[in-house]
Amino acid sequence: MKNKKKTYKKYPNRRIYDNDASKYVTLPEIAETIRQGYQVEIMDAKRQEDVTALILTQIVMELAKNKRSIIPVRLLHLFIQAGETVMHDFFDKYFEKALENFLSYRSQMEEQFKLYMDFSAKTTNMMNQMNPFRLTDETNETKQVE
Repeated sequence: MKNKKKTYKKYPNRRIYDNDASKYVTLPEIAETIRQGYQVEIMDAKRQEDVTALILTQIVMELAKNKRSIIPVRLLHLFIQAGETVMHDFFDKYFEKALENFLSYRSQMEEQFKLYMDFSAKTTNMMNQMNPFRLTDETNETKQVE
């Protein structure tokens, strides 16, 4: 789904128009589109310039406002202290890759955990079936001896 892209136009009245759906959208709707795996591009309709970074930053700021702290305060201080050029280099070269690796690792760990839980349940069931101390009642249902 990495190849899927949605384009929007931002108008001077601060409204954002979804070209594909032919309707105006909100920042939360754009965030949901991104969560669904789309890459978005937002162009300023009047100046014909890419404002994607600005709009995505607004989305992150709204998340921070609603959740009280999406980015730790200490990290925000470091961003400001480091300066614009250093931060751009950091995000461009390191942060994106680190976050991609973290998300990939987390996904792999979740999958491993699911496999373990499935294996554990099957093993428990098999061990119960092999238990020599189990009793069988008249309806042929197996019961454990306590």
